[in-house]
Amino acid sequence: MLYPRSCIGCGTSAPETFRYICWDCWSGAMRVEPPFCDLCGDPVAGSVDHDFICYACSAEKPAFDGARSAARYEGVVGEALRQLKYEKALWLATDMAELLHTCMLAEYPEKTFDLVVPVPLFRVRRRERGYNQSAVLARELGKRMPCRTVPNLLRRIRPTATQTNLTAPQRLSNVQGAFRSGPRRRLAGQRILLVDDVMTTGATVNVCAKALKKGGALSVHVLTVARG
Repeated sequence: MLYPRSCIGCGTSAPETFRYICWDCWSGAMRVEPPFCDLCGDPVAGSVDHDFICYACSAEKPAFDGARSAARYEGVVGEALRQLKYEKALWLATDMAELLHTCMLAEYPEKTFDLVVPVPLFRVRRRERGYNQSAVLARELGKRMPCRTVPNLLRRIRPTATQTNLTAPQRLSNVQGAFRSGPRRRLAGQRILLVDDVMTTGATVNVCAKALKKGGALSVHVLTVARG
């Protein structure tokens, strides 16, 4: 028996905007829109210059060249990512990839990327979960782009604690030295689009960007579905 698609937010049958999110729920989602930091994409209140750089990025410039997120980690987007990550709802990756692609076209309109690279999981956690949700998102996004998706170009070489309840300094310490890039011949001069599900303080993607640039990447821009 085939069951009709329904919106994960309100249960409406056969949503048309996306496969599993209806227009009403999507229009109620909190998009990440300007003004925000030109580097890390962190939203700010009030009116700022177009090339505004936040205090954190001014104090210590991140290794990545830019970071953008499609929506806030709440509401229907937060629920979709939670189900994708913890309930094996892999079918939701299609809708989340559409959000990523729309955000990429809007925020990086003049950028050209050579490779799409997901933030990796440590092998034990990936084995337990059965998949890496960021790799699933990157693969779906890659279907909408002319460049290649390379899931194994970045490796998490040691286990790390979950970042959920850690402070910003603890998050940075937790992931320091946890990633290693692939062979330099595969990275040299490449323009990387680094994909993850959620960005909070940016500690994880920053350490990933450092590893990719150490491996020879020319640039690293970050794209996430949600901002925590």
